[in-house]
Amino acid sequence: MDDNENRLFRFTKPQWLSSANAHTAGIYASGALFSLGFFFFIDAASYSHSSKNGGFVHVKFVDWIPGICSALGMLVINSIEKSRLSADSFSYSGNGVAWKARFVLFLGFALLAGGLAGSVTVLVLKYVIKEYPLQTVYFGIANVIANALIMMSSAVLWVSQNMEEDYTYSLTL
Repeated sequence: MDDNENRLFRFTKPQWLSSANAHTAGIYASGALFSLGFFFFIDAASYSHSSKNGGFVHVKFVDWIPGICSALGMLVINSIEKSRLSADSFSYSGNGVAWKARFVLFLGFALLAGGLAGSVTVLVLKYVIKEYPLQTVYFGIANVIANALIMMSSAVLWVSQNMEEDYTYSLTL
């Protein structure tokens, strides 16, 4: 079967996407996005406990739950091998390997989406509705930014990890 028959879209993949440098740059960019996301959240948490906002609003455990969900979602998504998603056509041990891998991948994406939706919910319910000043609303905004960056980091890492197969050789006999 020709490669053109298996394509879904009309456009072909750019040649630079198959290089080792793009793979490495994607992994570093993913790490930078992840660390930047947690920087925003840690900055908001430390600022909330050291600021003089009247002592009535601080970053509590409720604010941490969306970030924990997003980090777990990233861990789940990026621990699945791309080859397992279409494993039913190969001879892996056990039945329904692709179905199980797709289900776990769905759970990972659900954790990521739940983390982002949870951070927006915390922002609205805890900070926006009560009409706090902007320096206090920043705690919720930083939480949303952190979860969005973790979600982008997960997508970049997934793409960059799975482009490795295009330029590596299998040395198994």
